Amino acid sequence: MEKIYSWLEKVTGLSPELIGQFLTSFLVIIFIVIINRIVSKIINSRTEDVYYRYRWRKTRDYISFFVGLIIISPIWVDEFRSLLTFFGLLTAGIAIALKDPVSDLAGWFFIIWRKPFDVGDRIQIGDHSGDVIDIRIFQFTIIEIGNWVDADQSTGRILHIPNSKVFQETLANYSTGFDFIWHEIGVLVTFESNWEKAKDLLSEIVHDKSEHISKSAAKKIKDASKKYMIFYKNLTPIVYTSVKDSGVMLTMRFLCNPRQRRSYEQVIWEAVLREFSKSDDIDLAYPTQRFYSNSTEGKPKTKPASKK
Repeated sequence: MEKIYSWLEKVTGLSPELIGQFLTSFLVIIFIVIINRIVSKIINSRTEDVYYRYRWRKTRDYISFFVGLIIISPIWVDEFRSLLTFFGLLTAGIAIALKDPVSDLAGWFFIIWRKPFDVGDRIQIGDHSGDVIDIRIFQFTIIEIGNWVDADQSTGRILHIPNSKVFQETLANYSTGFDFIWHEIGVLVTFESNWEKAKDLLSEIVHDKSEHISKSAAKKIKDASKKYMIFYKNLTPIVYTSVKDSGVMLTMRFLCNPRQRRSYEQVIWEAVLREFSKSDDIDLAYPTQRFYSNSTEGKPKTKPASKK
């Protein structure tokens, strides 16, 4: 061992004390890495759940970091003390030069502590929407939804967003607290249609396709009200009536899972088209223009010019 120390001293020019500190720190890191590998193999062999594996991996990484810091810090305590004055002088400069990383680190602490969102949640922050797939010290990652794709479905793009954005942008969480969103589908029928019959048909359809969600939502709201001031008097589907330029607008309003919005819309629209096809007195409306032909409908009457 003494020969190794002597050889390292000649090669590096460091004192035996520093060489010992480096070797001890290196062995601690190797030991922690080996333990991490063993824990990973055990977890991966016992479950195929992606979310469970991810949570364990993150927990393992955080624990390893802090354990390593606790073990290695005393080894370098004397060196740390001698550097305190130097780091104190650099604090102001570092705070300015590393403004963004420091803000991102503060954002990470806020996300971990306050949990405005977690991995698996669907969120919108600023102009970006997506499902959170990773949270790190300086950034979090989402799989983008929307953009050029309709009905909040995935685009396939992965977006890395700085943690500091949680302080700068409005954050909307589709999942935390209340697991459902209100969705509306408008059906426009002509003024000549039997709109009351159409409204009854739409009411039957939307109740049949989404009423079971209202029952689940009632329990979710009760749980969420323990943490947030969330309350709704009416959770059942409803159809509203209004008048537009091209006809009577019948708007179905109902609760749905944010990740299944497009599926619900498709199921309801298919049911609407089937039911309307059976009724001769109901027609869908669309913008039209009417032209008049003077040859068949007569020229507009004009007053004869007065003689002077």
